[in-house]
Amino acid sequence: MEEEEEEEGGKEEEERRFPHAPGIFTEEQVEEWKKIVDVVHAKGAVIFCQLWHVGRASHEVYQPDGAAPISSTEKPISKKWRILMPDGTHAMYPKPRAIGTYEISQVVEDYRKAALNAIEAGFDGIKIHGAHGYLIDQFSKDGINDRTDEYGGSLANRCKFITQVVQAVVTAIGADRVGVSVSPAIDHLDAMDSNPLSLGGGYTWELGIEAVAQGDADLVSYFISNPDLVMRLKLNAPLNKYNRNTFYTQDPIVGYTDYPFLQGNGSNVPLSRL
Repeated sequence: MEEEEEEEGGKEEEERRFPHAPGIFTEEQVEEWKKIVDVVHAKGAVIFCQLWHVGRASHEVYQPDGAAPISSTEKPISKKWRILMPDGTHAMYPKPRAIGTYEISQVVEDYRKAALNAIEAGFDGIKIHGAHGYLIDQFSKDGINDRTDEYGGSLANRCKFITQVVQAVVTAIGADRVGVSVSPAIDHLDAMDSNPLSLGGGYTWELGIEAVAQGDADLVSYFISNPDLVMRLKLNAPLNKYNRNTFYTQDPIVGYTDYPFLQGNGSNVPLSRL
């Protein structure tokens, strides 16, 4: 059985980041998604909808009435980054509006409604996008979150928003239909943290164990080139070498689902022969 993830369903008009971004907050959108989901299911595949609120990674041109995009902070994304505009040009990110404490419950409710809409559209589940410098990450990372209310300061406070979102969505559609993505060690869109829980990049099995044992990290991440990573680690088998030239390409197979699995003798076997 295959699994697909639809990238990505915004929840309200204010959550858009680029031209023609899909949404799942109106009845019309739900009806159109049903057509896509039905085609995927007809092929025997599973499909999840990723719920995405970009927060400050937006622009007034995408916001209702030209309002400033919301965030945990009033700090804009640095000049290092640019946003794609409707005319195809790129612009600097604007200064966001720090959302009021009293407003956060409505954003949580937006996630809940979007999850229900996804299930109504026939999706098998949803994934909450909590990574890559978007709204949830803007609360979780101390390099962005400078709040002084109950959603800022300690790690527990900064994670209160994502915790509330997860609880609301799980209550609405069930825990077995919900996933969450996080990116503890990625600085995309200035999403830095002074004490990341996870490290990644160039780690072997031995180096990963050493990093955790020494308290350098609680988790170590390994990239997509090892589809049977757990088995390789158990057998102390060599890891696949990644091909950076295929990272983030538009090809649906090459570099994503064609890395080889282990054979019984510990050597690699291509996916096409499984």
